[in-house]
Amino acid sequence: MRTQVCIIGGGPSGLLLSQLLHRKGIDSIVLERKTRDYVLGRIRAGILETGFVDLMREAGVGARMDAEGFTHTGTVIAYGEEEFGISFHDHTGKDVMVYGQTELTRDLYDARAAEGGNLVFNVDYVVIHDAKTDAPFVTYHVDGTEHRIDCDYIAGCDGFHGVSRQTIPTSVRREYEKVYPFGWLGVLSETPPVHDELIYSWSERGFALCSMRNANLSRYYIQCSLSDSPDDWSDGAFWSELKRRIPSRHADALVTGPSIEKSIAPLRSFVTEPMCWGRLFLCGDAAHIVPPTGAKGLNTAASDIHYLYHGLVQVYEDKDTAGLDAYSERALARIWKAERFSWSTTNLLHRYPDQSAFDLKMQRAEIDFLRSNDAAQKVFAQNYVGLPY
Repeated sequence: MRTQVCIIGGGPSGLLLSQLLHRKGIDSIVLERKTRDYVLGRIRAGILETGFVDLMREAGVGARMDAEGFTHTGTVIAYGEEEFGISFHDHTGKDVMVYGQTELTRDLYDARAAEGGNLVFNVDYVVIHDAKTDAPFVTYHVDGTEHRIDCDYIAGCDGFHGVSRQTIPTSVRREYEKVYPFGWLGVLSETPPVHDELIYSWSERGFALCSMRNANLSRYYIQCSLSDSPDDWSDGAFWSELKRRIPSRHADALVTGPSIEKSIAPLRSFVTEPMCWGRLFLCGDAAHIVPPTGAKGLNTAASDIHYLYHGLVQVYEDKDTAGLDAYSERALARIWKAERFSWSTTNLLHRYPDQSAFDLKMQRAEIDFLRSNDAAQKVFAQNYVGLPY
């Protein structure tokens, strides 16, 4: 087979790139190691920056998002019994959209299927060949049979454990990582959200987050030990602990119910440089990971897709490689700012096992400063809604 762009990874970033390219008349093939149902079964975040929302609309897949998504104009920061709001709209004139990643991915799958997109599932043994030449190709197996795709460019959208990043020689790439000494225990429940906006809550017992997917589907998180297992936490134990970590007026209003999904996510910050090698370009988790604090994971993938998509269009429409030549530099400049925001917000709101009394006082002073300083709130809001591409 031959295509113009071979996309490795059939998650939201790979699908979005394929859909955007299709609308510009650029062919692609998407390789996914799992099934569509498996990908749609993964529970992920659902807070979209303004840039991501615009990309979905540009890709022609924004109708259901616009109809069913929830516009959020701000957020709540709580500490102990105190809380304050930060208005994104007042500080930036922009908002964020709450729309589950599962639904977003479903929209992209449906659009690619309706338009005859070439998606290959259940692929194994993916190998990227000759990425440093003008004739790269990819081999893979399906049901024990090897296949080959010749292409002009390769987009590695296959996540942290995929083959794309590993294809770049260790003599070329440099990796930066911070592993945090805690995780997030998350519960999804068919219950109404406790508040109209997200609540990020610092407490002496650890961090908590009250979020939502829709009017009757809520997502809650509590900071937990990395040694914990979801099986260690009954639903009752989770709800009791969550109530201890949020202001009592919200705890009293909290509607609890059986969990329909429960999992623990470790937290890490990770970046690899460069994000390209020859005609191979890394996107999303293949190149970088952020802690979920601040909702940047999916959104940083979207910014990568923005830069890569426009670079590819520039090549095919104008025979100009300037956009692709600058891809890694442009993407990383924005990624490191998103990493800073996620790292900073994580440090602001979580309890660390080795925090001293002085550290706790400084943490509280940082929260008080954010509460009382308009300029600090503006910076927070600018980062949350998404820095410009």
